Amino acid sequence: MRTSVGAESRTNSMNALYYEQFGGPLRIGELADPVPPDDGVVIEVRACGICRSDWHGWQGHDPDIKSFPHVPGHELSGVVAEVGSGVRNWRVGDRVTMPFVAGCGRCPECRSGNAQVCDNQFQPGFTAWGAFAERVAVRYADGNLVRLPDELGFVAAASLGCRVSTAYRAVVLQGKLQPGQWVAVHGCGGLGLSAVMIAVGLGARVIGIDIQESALELAKSLGATAGIDAAVVEDVPQAIRELTERGADLSLDTLGSRITCGNSIRCLRKRGRHVQVGLLVGADASPPVPLELALSRELELVGSHGLQASYYPELFRLITLGKLDPSRLVCRTVALQEAPTVIADMGTFTGCGMTIVDQFSH
Repeated sequence: MRTSVGAESRTNSMNALYYEQFGGPLRIGELADPVPPDDGVVIEVRACGICRSDWHGWQGHDPDIKSFPHVPGHELSGVVAEVGSGVRNWRVGDRVTMPFVAGCGRCPECRSGNAQVCDNQFQPGFTAWGAFAERVAVRYADGNLVRLPDELGFVAAASLGCRVSTAYRAVVLQGKLQPGQWVAVHGCGGLGLSAVMIAVGLGARVIGIDIQESALELAKSLGATAGIDAAVVEDVPQAIRELTERGADLSLDTLGSRITCGNSIRCLRKRGRHVQVGLLVGADASPPVPLELALSRELELVGSHGLQASYYPELFRLITLGKLDPSRLVCRTVALQEAPTVIADMGTFTGCGMTIVDQFSH
């Protein structure tokens, strides 16, 4: 038997954003209420970030989306509203967030501590309906939900769910950042700006690269040492080498394109590290990679995908210490009715920072 709260006052439907075919209209309407799986919970959504991955899913770039109607949204925070029969660690009323990849806890990757690449991963908004809705059902709750500190609001918590947490793994765990090192961040959208803020907070010297002056200014406001306008500078890797004298110690492609991937690798010093964290899809799915440089300069080229729930306490500690303030990345909050326009605009690379949905009712 599952436990729930307020069932007597609930209807059987919820307000949600959905689409019925890839690239089709993004609609707002009533859909059936979710039911908690035995190993999961239903969360009353209080905030959900709008991410370019939502745009990719809508365009049909994610193979996990297989049925319609589909509800996107994976950067969520909220309150547990119903609990499945097999869940032991969570109760109705708990304030929670979760990584966008939830591991099953049983496969070899999960058992080795790498739930972010789980064989049987659950992803709200991709493998199942997501959180652009009043409520969302999620699986694997005991191993993947994260309890929110009292001082962390729902909007700031939602910003952690994909971009900030993904940037943390890319910079710290995969990028092996050390204080004083030079870091190049190619693409200063929400993910890139998260990487800038984390790297600065950990004592790095950061160069932001983007084609929008507003994004570069925001990167500088977060502590970036320099910004490079890739729309004006013809040879971005050379410009980075001139700024750093030897090249970047760590470089991240946070956009995901043939150009930014190549620039990221070419700007590195000898024995530097490239982290591919931006999604490479469509025509950019298999970019030409300068492996001759990886050989001659002994470069490290690694990928990074999400962040395990077990590392969230480290993020919370950085916030508590004042080294990380995710609310600075939130440019605006909107109602669910405004989200279709924001998602559609993700394909044009306009705007900077994060937009968070924090109003879900009619």
